[in-house]
Amino acid sequence: MESELLAKIRSIPDFPKKGIVFRDVTTLLKDGRAFARVVELLYEHYKNERVGKVASVESRGFIFGAALAYKLRAGFVPMRKPGKLPAETIREEYALEYGKDSIEVHRDAIVSGERILLLDDLLATGGTMAAACKLVRRLGGTIVGVAFVIELSFLGGRKLLDEKNIYTLLHYDSE
Repeated sequence: MESELLAKIRSIPDFPKKGIVFRDVTTLLKDGRAFARVVELLYEHYKNERVGKVASVESRGFIFGAALAYKLRAGFVPMRKPGKLPAETIREEYALEYGKDSIEVHRDAIVSGERILLLDDLLATGGTMAAACKLVRRLGGTIVGVAFVIELSFLGGRKLLDEKNIYTLLHYDSE
């Protein structure tokens, strides 16, 4: 299963900068059977967790997150770059290897005690998802899981996440 799905992901050397191998999920997304398989595997893992909402970070995370939320009959919460959401937001900043970035979520997107599954397409260094988890906790949400389609295990992103329930479908153990 994993090898079949890994074969659907295109590797692009030196993107977005020299020395980085970009794992491009658009080649998996364009294959209807592979995309459905990913959503089904995520659904099978979380179907009994009583997920109230799936929260995802833009942009590729939205694709998988919205599909999984639909399948789970849960709501969907978009987490975006600053200035992209129209209502009142809260923001969390995080470090990048070359500076800082931040993400925002609507202040009313999550109700205290609500069961939240966070989902993104890729776990690399973990900064983005760590910020997303902080936003959920600040709004009073209960994190039932943190999921990724792909994990670049060699970058150690799990270490930055406080969450114990981390689930990843596909792993790259080296560049």
